[in-house]
Amino acid sequence: MVEIPILEVKNVSKRFVLQGQSIDALRDANLTVRKGEFICLIGASGCGKSTLLRIVAGFEQPTSGEALMWGKPVLGPAPDRGMVFQDYGLFPWLTVRQNIGFGPASRGRPKAEVRETVDRFVEMVGLTRFADVWPHQLSGGMKQRVAIARVLANDAEMVLMDEPFGALDAMTRERLQDELLEIWQRTGLTVLFVTHSIEEAIFLSNRVVVMEPGPGRIASTHEVELPRPRDVASPEFNAVRRVLSARLHSHHAPKAA
Repeated sequence: MVEIPILEVKNVSKRFVLQGQSIDALRDANLTVRKGEFICLIGASGCGKSTLLRIVAGFEQPTSGEALMWGKPVLGPAPDRGMVFQDYGLFPWLTVRQNIGFGPASRGRPKAEVRETVDRFVEMVGLTRFADVWPHQLSGGMKQRVAIARVLANDAEMVLMDEPFGALDAMTRERLQDELLEIWQRTGLTVLFVTHSIEEAIFLSNRVVVMEPGPGRIASTHEVELPRPRDVASPEFNAVRRVLSARLHSHHAPKAA
């Protein structure tokens, strides 16, 4: 029996019309994601990374092609696909606990079940001491942990992350990368993660998908077979970095006459 992938992107294109001009944000994208994979999308601005993520999330509909979750068309947002943004997207009028419990509570889950779910994920992201404070009282790293916990508490099977650590300082970013990997390994989540950082992509993912602009497209896919935990200073890590860097920048090379 053939296993159905958790996500299939089939010949997906997205065209926007801006000021009377047609722009191909994404053209003929194809991607298959197996349950439990951690996949990073990298590429220059304008290559369609965020557009692809928003189509998978159900926030945008493709101009042509389709995205399938467990073999069924993605027609809009749903709890099985949770989105984590760079700007956190927390409700400022709710505490940490209330933000994390918002999804299950709004779906009518019993109060005791919501409380148990919130407690579990507050502990998982290391914020038990801060469960009853407001978002404005948290650091950027803490806010991002709340955003991740909120997605997990909403029964997400796939987490879609759009440069979630891009606004954080280097030390906080490294710590959250480690924590995200621990959560991924403990929960068996599937993660689709957009980043501009080649190093971050290699450190986190099973596969790196390189995207290129003009029009936005998937240029190549690379398996990352380095053992975990990964050492960013190792010769093996840097060998992968050189390959990906060359591939990522190859479209800037001058064309042959």
